[in-house]
Amino acid sequence: MSARQSRKKKLERVKQVGAASAVSRAPLPQWQLPGWLLPAAIALLTFLAFLPSLQNGFVNWDDGAFLLDNPHYRGLGWQQLHWMFTTCYLGSCMPLNYVTYGLDYLIWGMKPFGYHLTSSLIHAANGVLCYFLSLRLLRLAFPAADSWQLPLRLAAGFSALLFSLHPLRVDVVAWTLGREIAVAGFFFFLTLICYLKAAENESKGSSPWKWMSAAWLLYALSLLGKEAALTLPFALLILDVYPLKRLGTTSDGWFGEKVRKVWWEKIPFVALASAAGVKAVLAKQQSGTIYSVAAYGWEPRLAQVMYSLVFYPWKTFIPTSLSPLYPVHPFTGLWNLTFILCSVVVVLLTVGFFMNRRRWPALLAVWGFYVVLLLPVSGVVAFGPYRADDRFSYLPCLGFTILAGAALLWGWRRWSSSAPSKRALAMIRWLAVLLLLVLGVLTWKQTRVWKDSERLWTHALAIEERSSFAHNNLGLVLAERDALDEAIAEFRRAVEIDPAFVEAQSNLGHFLARKGFSQEAIAHLNQALAVEPGFVNAHNSLGNILADRGALDEAIQHFRKALKTDPQSAMTHYNLGRALAKQGNTEEAIAQYRSALEIDPKDVDVHNNLGLLFLSRGNTDPAVEQFREALRINPNYAKAYFNLGKVYAQQDRLDEAVQNFQKALQIQPGIAEIHENLARALARQGKRAEALQEYQEALRLLQAGSRGGGGS
Repeated sequence: MSARQSRKKKLERVKQVGAASAVSRAPLPQWQLPGWLLPAAIALLTFLAFLPSLQNGFVNWDDGAFLLDNPHYRGLGWQQLHWMFTTCYLGSCMPLNYVTYGLDYLIWGMKPFGYHLTSSLIHAANGVLCYFLSLRLLRLAFPAADSWQLPLRLAAGFSALLFSLHPLRVDVVAWTLGREIAVAGFFFFLTLICYLKAAENESKGSSPWKWMSAAWLLYALSLLGKEAALTLPFALLILDVYPLKRLGTTSDGWFGEKVRKVWWEKIPFVALASAAGVKAVLAKQQSGTIYSVAAYGWEPRLAQVMYSLVFYPWKTFIPTSLSPLYPVHPFTGLWNLTFILCSVVVVLLTVGFFMNRRRWPALLAVWGFYVVLLLPVSGVVAFGPYRADDRFSYLPCLGFTILAGAALLWGWRRWSSSAPSKRALAMIRWLAVLLLLVLGVLTWKQTRVWKDSERLWTHALAIEERSSFAHNNLGLVLAERDALDEAIAEFRRAVEIDPAFVEAQSNLGHFLARKGFSQEAIAHLNQALAVEPGFVNAHNSLGNILADRGALDEAIQHFRKALKTDPQSAMTHYNLGRALAKQGNTEEAIAQYRSALEIDPKDVDVHNNLGLLFLSRGNTDPAVEQFREALRINPNYAKAYFNLGKVYAQQDRLDEAVQNFQKALQIQPGIAEIHENLARALARQGKRAEALQEYQEALRLLQAGSRGGGGS
């Protein structure tokens, strides 16, 4: 064969290869798709997946402390806003989150439907923002994708739905207090979008500072929602390496003069994160929710970090057996099998992604983004009764969903030419749709777990029975519906699992006392105080037991110790006032009741007892004022009607006395003392037949063992 023929054949082969390459890169037909359609579909599908949450109520996991028993956030007036932005309530600093609660209160009052509706809408909005963020990142990862607009947008839509429909998002949406992460996430997504826009302007030679300033502002708002992205400045550096490639292709170029501004622009981010981080740690330390190194050392923290790093990717890929609470187990040493396996997985993934950083840079970038954002809540700073929490995955696992969209787009580009490849691509599309459908169904089911407190903790115990926290909270639910025997059994199981769990010990003591087992109750309350000498609930319960036994001096000592720990405990001021009143110290008792009302002006029992104290001193007018205030707050408060009736009877205002006694009996018909007082008033009116009937009913109730009255 001549050299000319050989060159000719080589040229033909080059043409064939070029033709094949051109076919493989041929763009898909460009169907028209309105720009609003995908974002609208994402928002709608997300909202539908979480629809059961609208039927959920509040649960007894901090909803009570932060919302039901907290009057400070209710409204958007100057007083409420000042409180929101100056108070880290119970160790949590989340002013913007409280702004959303304040708005809910103005619209819905305390109806849980409205609070869950707002959470669902915020999460749906985050799904839409995730779509636009994914779209930008996928364009950076696939710079030649301009001719693939439809696949690009569908891949971004897949990423967004994978994020928003995943069952790991349920805690953030279905739990009213979990909304804090969604609020922070809303501004977090906007921060990333503005940062990418600033980098895009810079690459085109335009000024990036307008968008960068917006990113700084939005990051500050995210931290005001919740400190969920404290390590974002480091995550942005990862984006600068890939896919933005602002720091060059090698580490040698990271500190040159050309990239100096990349580092300078991080200073506002770092300053904001540092200020928010210090404030958050100080707030949690003051509330006692952070574990000290002495109580929870570095080795168990390391074990928890390794467990967390593996836990969330695992649950992302296999989202089953999700629980509202994964309890902390006693640390058994670094040679524990779980710790070793998790450490091996973390090391292998990190080394593997690093070794393939040139071929698959996205893998290392996504892994680094995940690790950096998760680190603050992975266990380094130890707090809470959990070793992991689904809501902590909300921001760190974002990269996994975008990576899945990138994989879908890569497969679309690779297999869109030949007929067999197109069949494979069609199968991948249907698998993607099926995956989203399965995730939506799992999310729908998991959302219903949060319907009420009993279902929540029953589910948690079905996943992991050795959870002292879940047993304790389930016990509180049972006690609330007067199933005291079942409640006590749950509290016993809680203290059996964790004898140092002071809240469970205190609850067990309190409800044992209500059942009449005061001696055993005292033992459990003393055990709680031995672990935590300032525990307010234990002091209150022990003080009440002692007061009922007549040991008023000891009871008063316990109430005063409780007030040293928490001077703002209205319940303790009330209990101390009752004990002082029994002791005959009326002046100080009145002062304690007034202190209780300054903290909680809507406590009808305090108003009623304060009125009784005024009556005991002969101060009728202020007594009547307190009874009427109690009825204004709660028109179904029988004790105030009864006490008003007694006052009017003493003043010979018999018609008003009878009316109030009758109203009291409409609410509590089984109280002998009310029937007796009504009978006296009727007799004084000359209505002897009616009076006799009331006397007979009072006698019947007394014989049946009923007791009652309007006192404290």
